[in-house]
Amino acid sequence: MTLTKVLITVKTYPTISKKHSELVCTAGFREDGSWIRIYPIQFRKRPYHEQYKKYQWIEIDLVKNEKDFRPESFRPASHEAKIKVLSDIAADGDAWHDRRKIVLKTIHRNLKALIAESLDTNITTSLAVFKPTKIIDFSWEEVERDWSADKLESLKQINLFENVQDNNRLEIVRKLPYKFSFTFEDETNTRSTLMIEDWEVGQLFWSCFYRANGNEAKACEMVRKKYFEDFAKTKDLHFYLGTTLEFHRRKALNPFVIIGTFHPKHISQGLLF
Repeated sequence: MTLTKVLITVKTYPTISKKHSELVCTAGFREDGSWIRIYPIQFRKRPYHEQYKKYQWIEIDLVKNEKDFRPESFRPASHEAKIKVLSDIAADGDAWHDRRKIVLKTIHRNLKALIAESLDTNITTSLAVFKPTKIIDFSWEEVERDWSADKLESLKQINLFENVQDNNRLEIVRKLPYKFSFTFEDETNTRSTLMIEDWEVGQLFWSCFYRANGNEAKACEMVRKKYFEDFAKTKDLHFYLGTTLEFHRRKALNPFVIIGTFHPKHISQGLLF
């Protein structure tokens, strides 16, 4: 067994899988600074002490995911592979100095060039840190409110197959009724709109929903205030971008979505020296 050490920087909103019940896509950095994706992983079924947070180092036995051609994609070596949470990298004041040293080693600023890297079979980039030149807007649109009937039926069959008792079943994660997106420009002044699949935007929506007493429009405005008025206007905002396996090799399409944000405060002149 060879353990891989990973700094977790990405956790996407849970989704229901026809094969693996509920899944979360996780990504982060190895000790050498290279990206790695961990998928599939049934995060909420893990014991509490294995449920890692962002910016925690973990150790886990990983093998290449042979069903995924993307070079960064790995999976747990087995269902029994344990996750050991090692330590945190704290947000140390204004600069987030230790996080910056790892996250900002390689920054992409040209989206067209990044897409070209993803299509180049000698590179096949599928995870990246991206710095938008200008944030234009943060928006949302309504989507299907419930998981599809076939996915729910698959989940039921998986529970029966695994002989999961009612008192041991996870409550089905609520599907987000909205899709949130950033519209931005890159260094070539090209404008793009990308969807956000980060777990945090989903958690924030539900938190705002309850604070707004079930008013969805007000909840969406509260989410926008956080991401657009705070992160985009007052912080040094970067995107974690990841490709979707389904669209990665379709040349006519942009395969990237925003799978997380990195938003430390801007570094003041005094902290540069």
